[in-house]
Amino acid sequence: MEPTKLEDLRSRFSDREVFKDGDDPVLIEAGRQVQSPDGKRTKPYSGIPTFLGLPSAPDLTDLDIAVIGVPMDLGVTNRPGARFGPRAVRTIERIGPYHPTFRMVPMGTVRAADVGDVPFRSRYSLEQSLEDIESYYSELVARGVRPLSVGGDHSITYPILKALGKKTPVGLVHIDAHCDTMGSFDGSKFHHGGPFRLAVLDGVLDPERTIQIGIRGSSNMFWEFSHASGMTVIYMEDFLRMGVDAVAAKARAVVGDAPLYISVDVDGFDPVYAPGTGTPEVGGLNAREGLALLRALRGKNVIGADVVEVAPQYDPTTNTSQLAAQLLFEEFALMATGPA
Repeated sequence: MEPTKLEDLRSRFSDREVFKDGDDPVLIEAGRQVQSPDGKRTKPYSGIPTFLGLPSAPDLTDLDIAVIGVPMDLGVTNRPGARFGPRAVRTIERIGPYHPTFRMVPMGTVRAADVGDVPFRSRYSLEQSLEDIESYYSELVARGVRPLSVGGDHSITYPILKALGKKTPVGLVHIDAHCDTMGSFDGSKFHHGGPFRLAVLDGVLDPERTIQIGIRGSSNMFWEFSHASGMTVIYMEDFLRMGVDAVAAKARAVVGDAPLYISVDVDGFDPVYAPGTGTPEVGGLNAREGLALLRALRGKNVIGADVVEVAPQYDPTTNTSQLAAQLLFEEFALMATGPA
């Protein structure tokens, strides 16, 4: 290194603090936004855990985005345990607050908070729990608050869509191993294998503005409804042939510019990355591919999103919860930067 360059670096950086360590105005502003009131950064391992380290709020007053836990897994067909998903995701630290790809701090551009969990009347009744979710989210819609949710099993997305799509059906980007458009199963149409079928039939989800990505496994025999209704289904074989960029472009084209919901089931990812889930399927997305797909949706009109099916007791490494928290942050960033 040239001696003059070394002297220049010493003069510029020797005595700078971490939040003012440079001249890039974007980074300087980001540093200002992530500081705590005392000029420091909150310790990630202290205090009461909240989603993405957001402030905790007792109600929905003056919020743009509410992050909500939905600890209910009465609709599972295999391994139970996703009711513990919200608590596990809340404990993951060091997610954000700066988004290095978007070069911004999402929480600095919107009023967002962790508002706790959906209150359920019963821990035993699936039908009653779905009614409770729809009622809770209908209040959010009435207040103009956009929901960002952590499940729970995938049956929770049906009542959320009923609340969000009541006036106008929404589009959907759905990352999953399964299409979740199955019919009645063991005498019930309410289960985590059929929320999007029910949403289409209720007129709250537009199948022609729906794309399902990462589909694979032995349950593929049950997804005829997806094709018959006009959904775009990207099986893993298609994904491998097309590549991330082409699939992302297809997703943007399918959903268009109208209101959009994003739903991510962690079993859309290979069990190497997300073993903590109820119905793992070998051969899925890797973490980088999933993040790239979500980031490619920047600018779309995202009115709500979720991450579901985290069952932490099957994953002693916490990798699944770590991935879920990062996916949640990506959805949060999309909601903070989009036109909504």
